Amino acid sequence: MQKIMSDKKIKVGISIGDVNGIGMEIIIKTFADNRMLDFCTPIVYGNTKVASYFRKNVGLSDFSFNVIASADQANEKRANIINCWEEDVKITPGEANETGGKYAFISLENAVNDLLAEKIDALVTAPINKKSIQSESFNFPGHTEYLQSKALTEESLMFMIGDDLRIGVVTGHVPVKDIAQNIKLETIVSKLVLMNQSLKNDFWIEKPKIAVLALNPHAGDDGLIGMEEKEIIEPAIEKAHEEGVFAFGPYPADGFFAGDAYKKFDAVLAMYHDQGLIPFKHIAFHNGINYTAGLPFVRTSPDHGTAFDIAGKNLASPESFREAVFAAITIVKQRREQLELLSNPLKVRRLSRDRD
Repeated sequence: MQKIMSDKKIKVGISIGDVNGIGMEIIIKTFADNRMLDFCTPIVYGNTKVASYFRKNVGLSDFSFNVIASADQANEKRANIINCWEEDVKITPGEANETGGKYAFISLENAVNDLLAEKIDALVTAPINKKSIQSESFNFPGHTEYLQSKALTEESLMFMIGDDLRIGVVTGHVPVKDIAQNIKLETIVSKLVLMNQSLKNDFWIEKPKIAVLALNPHAGDDGLIGMEEKEIIEPAIEKAHEEGVFAFGPYPADGFFAGDAYKKFDAVLAMYHDQGLIPFKHIAFHNGINYTAGLPFVRTSPDHGTAFDIAGKNLASPESFREAVFAAITIVKQRREQLELLSNPLKVRRLSRDRD
């Protein structure tokens, strides 16, 4: 087991995403605020020439990275960067091309290797272009599936986190025409169990209440416009109850969000990507983040994409990225505390008495 050190300053590894997007811009804007260094030691996996391009682009001439060769050389009082390649890269802001995908993967691969080797404590990923990054080395719909494969886990959960709303999805990056055939009882139960565990271990919610959304309009209208609710989703909720998960539903998605019913629950499980992410981004756009639950390590990201339309224009807000860094730090600390409690039964009993 990894040595538990709750007071140790957390090393946050950062992949820069597509070099033609807003990734490097929001990274620089985030760590130009020296107060961030009170909370973590950032290590960017990228390239100083790319960083210099965007530093000049945003007009932060007084900001610079501390260049290191490996994560163990990181300076706790500086934002650090590791050069993952030496060659010059032609940066074309706003353009989706092979170059952007190539170097996004190099950055990600180096960061994940250090994450698996426990040289960093968490990973925050800047946005990639899911088409440009495709190659023999990266044949995945997105970050989530790639990280799941690297972690050698059978299941993970795309978990969108905001101040007032937490939403996970049963099916992630799949075509709309394939959604229904991917809605299976076992998958729903697995996602509910993962969500329940994450709410307890990563967010310290003792008895989470989870709402489950329907697949069809009006929750199928008693089978009139779809049988998935009766044949799959309702039995899955019952099965989840047997696993100790307090799950409720299925609820029609439109009325559920329009009536603020989500505020009565600790989290929501949506059936597919847009069903969950459209209301999430509307409600929690600026401070929402994406967390990959169910992995042995901590990974977060901002809840937006490469934003090619504003790339290179010094218009990108770092708010969601900054929240992703804070979320990663918080979850690492929560996990460390959980491990300390498990290794110290006396502390568990003291906490229990304090609650009483």
